[in-house]
Amino acid sequence: MQEIYIENIGKILKNKKILERELDVKITNKGRDFFINGESEKEFIALKVLEALELGFSINYALKLKNEENLFQTINIKDITKRRDLETIKGRIIGTKGKTLKTLTNLTDCNLCLKDNCLGIIGNYENIQDAIIALESLIHGSKQGNVYSRLEKQKKSKRINKRLNK
Repeated sequence: MQEIYIENIGKILKNKKILERELDVKITNKGRDFFINGESEKEFIALKVLEALELGFSINYALKLKNEENLFQTINIKDITKRRDLETIKGRIIGTKGKTLKTLTNLTDCNLCLKDNCLGIIGNYENIQDAIIALESLIHGSKQGNVYSRLEKQKKSKRINKRLNK
């Protein structure tokens, strides 16, 4: 049995039946403590899905973690920078009307979510590594345009390598 503490229980309780059906586990709670019962591998996946929901991902994105190729990674902004103006850094990551976050999502083929000082990433291993490098660059002060061009070059070279390997 796995246990997780959830601050925002509404999203989980609202989708409890869907989560139990999709993840093939039994979810119970006592207040904000949630308990997951099932096979150990399914419990682990359910735990990651609940963590993703807690961070702010939609249920559709969180359930992508059922696929073995998809991983869930979190980054704490405070671990990457010593700067005190975290609001400015978060603003750089989100961008005007969320444009930077959407662009990074498209270029990395990962789903990104920002809550408080924590960034969540859902995607395959290779794409998550690209997203982490891009996010770290933004946090350290790189211009958005430079980050985008680096990601576009990487994406293009991956496509070329896939064609050559076929």
